[in-house]
Amino acid sequence: MATETNSKYGLFGQLKAKPGKGDELMAILMESAGTDIRMPGCLQYLIGKDPDNEDLILISEVWETKEDHANSLKLESVRAAITRAMPLLDGMPEKGIVWEVMGGLGI
Repeated sequence: MATETNSKYGLFGQLKAKPGKGDELMAILMESAGTDIRMPGCLQYLIGKDPDNEDLILISEVWETKEDHANSLKLESVRAAITRAMPLLDGMPEKGIVWEVMGGLGI
């Protein structure tokens, strides 16, 4: 049963890798999501693949606030991961879906 909390900032997004580069892009994202990189305010950062397209990476994020997400993009470790990932992308990333997370299991 879901439990209600104060609303959080959520994002659903996807990154399309160049053909055959999905695993390499996934490795960079997984490294960034590891415990060595601290992102204050990040409650959940999930990364997966589209089962029908190994080059399509799906990302779900939940943050305490929109500002926490914006501040994460200024972290040296995050900026370095973005720099490494950009050449692997098939075009510029599309804007993700922003959602207001009201609660649920795991939040």
